[in-house]
Amino acid sequence: MPQTSFPGSPAAKAESAGALLPLALFLVLFIGTGLFLTASGTQMAFYQLSATVAILPSIAWAVWMGRGTIAEKIGVMLSGAGEPGIITMCMIYLLAGGFASVAKAIGGVDSTVNLGLSVIPAGFVLPGLFVIAGFISTAMGTSMGTIAAMTPIAVGVAAKTGISPAFLVGTVVGGAMFGDNLSMISDTTIAATQSQGCKMSDKFRMNLLIAMPAAVATIILLFIFGATGAVNQPGDYSLLKVLPYASILIMAVSGLNVFVVLSAGIVLAGLVGITMVDGYTPLALAQDIYKGFQGMHEILVLSLLVGGLAELLRYHGGLDWLISRIRSLTERGGRGKASNTRASQLSIGLLAVLADICTANNTVAIVLTGKMAKKIAEQGGVSPKRSASLLDIFSCVVQGIIPYGAQILLAGSIAEISPLAVAGKVHYCYLLAIAAAAAIVFGFPKEKAGR
Repeated sequence: MPQTSFPGSPAAKAESAGALLPLALFLVLFIGTGLFLTASGTQMAFYQLSATVAILPSIAWAVWMGRGTIAEKIGVMLSGAGEPGIITMCMIYLLAGGFASVAKAIGGVDSTVNLGLSVIPAGFVLPGLFVIAGFISTAMGTSMGTIAAMTPIAVGVAAKTGISPAFLVGTVVGGAMFGDNLSMISDTTIAATQSQGCKMSDKFRMNLLIAMPAAVATIILLFIFGATGAVNQPGDYSLLKVLPYASILIMAVSGLNVFVVLSAGIVLAGLVGITMVDGYTPLALAQDIYKGFQGMHEILVLSLLVGGLAELLRYHGGLDWLISRIRSLTERGGRGKASNTRASQLSIGLLAVLADICTANNTVAIVLTGKMAKKIAEQGGVSPKRSASLLDIFSCVVQGIIPYGAQILLAGSIAEISPLAVAGKVHYCYLLAIAAAAAIVFGFPKEKAGR
């Protein structure tokens, strides 16, 4: 079986189901404690045990288990924590925190929310946030940058309406995942198309036909729920204070790198604050940027630790065990060409789902499973564009709803609400899962085999 490893990391050992037990321990400790405390009536139950602490016993177990020296396995963990995709996310966290902090300090959030509510009816707030987030994410090619830009606005809208903050933030995350899944410049699109050997344009068309029904259903659902919100009297706003948000949206649509977009946003917000807000000095700007960095401390550390744990799971053979089990499912896919094709597509979807649950990174999940997915597709008569679409769709579904994934953690950190509360409100990802499953069962959209 082909083995995929991160750069500089040792090859995985033999397949082992037991290698996944540390991940199960983390989920039991983090989610189980929160659920228990919620049932006990504890306020802010999921904040009582930090995920950064809950994951430590799991990492210790993964370092201790199996053969090999402790030093070697610590090196594996550090390799995973230092994987370029993880470091990239951490840098985005810092810039997002800095921008959100400065924009809030100068009154940019309030002005943006008041301007929006003065022109958008209450019933269109939720659909509007979803559509805008989807548009930005498609243009930027990253859900993280979109969530960083849009979540503060969603939080501000929550303060002005009767709509739940978790609902608003979940709507932003859903829109961000919609765009991330479809964007031509998204790293998930690049990984999926390259691993399956298809054109980006072909994958986009296939992906769009599966995802659009879920997006339309989401917009209708959001319109129904949004109609119950009551908007309080919008306050005053300053167009100059709205400028930083408008600018990062324009830059995002133009396709600029997310680092450039967020860095420029911080600079512009700081300049607006210095020129328009009494007493706002360059020193105050520096302090607000650092305050934003501090607000991202927990999510940054957790992302590093999750990356390290994921690489340990791979090293011990946990991911290879998953892939092998799904491969067996494909081989028992049933009789007949149509049945085998459906089983192959289901196997590809399961590959992406389970790999993303283990790694909490949709791009890494696609890279890890790409070769096996291609082999399954070839054996089952699944076209490369369809296998690429399924890999991308199912990995994005999971990434948008797991409470320890980067997107949910970032949104929860900015909004200061439980990641589980956000995860339960990302309606688009749940509807996308249904749409993808229906596409597999009913063979939609129709295509010629092998093309």
